[in-house]
Amino acid sequence: MTEAVGTEPVVKEVRIDASPETVFTFFTEPDKLTRWLASEATLDPRPGGINHQTHPGDTENPRGPYYMRGEFVEVAFPSRVVFTWGFENADVGVEPGQSTVEVTLVPDGDGTRLRLVHRDLPDAERAPHEGGWEEMLSRLAIAATGGDPDA
Repeated sequence: MTEAVGTEPVVKEVRIDASPETVFTFFTEPDKLTRWLASEATLDPRPGGINHQTHPGDTENPRGPYYMRGEFVEVAFPSRVVFTWGFENADVGVEPGQSTVEVTLVPDGDGTRLRLVHRDLPDAERAPHEGGWEEMLSRLAIAATGGDPDA
């Protein structure tokens, strides 16, 4: 049985020293998404297109890999991308299509102000996803400027 959905979305904001055009591609191109978020990705960045990602396990999530299965809801280059989010792995507690991630990119000088809002997470999954997005957006800020987030 699916746990009740939490009322408070996860909201993260970060400034990235790259243009919105550059940052946007890190959500829509598999070779770029795999530099900061997932180990594998199959993406069809159009409304209704698939967004499938494989996430490796780590010390906090040793039962990986985890299989995220979502689809793109909105793709508006270079300012906005929205996709559903959930996992085939029952132990994650977020079923495919159960939650939605909305990413907004706004020019900020020679960089980008990114705002991520992850809605409809079950209460038990809010804190793990909040911490996960914090870490992953830090990795994105490095990758989008040509750095290696694993260095």
